[in-house]
Amino acid sequence: MFRDECDHCGRDLHICLNCAFYDPNVSRECREPAIPDAVHDKERKNLCEYFKMKGGENDAAYESESEAARRKLEELFK
Repeated sequence: MFRDECDHCGRDLHICLNCAFYDPNVSRECREPAIPDAVHDKERKNLCEYFKMKGGENDAAYESESEAARRKLEELFK
């Protein structure tokens, strides 16, 4: 779990930026009040046991934007 990596790019998945509790607008940038210490590097894997992968509420929008951009790029070369 702590060492999970993205199958496509190899980047760490267990990072604060991927956590459902991550919120840059609150103390320690985390909405989980029980964390003992702040994690300083939000982009690197950590051993936080409260980690919960973000839901995919924005995934569909991201995918469609990505697909639209790819389609526009392909149209340029037709």
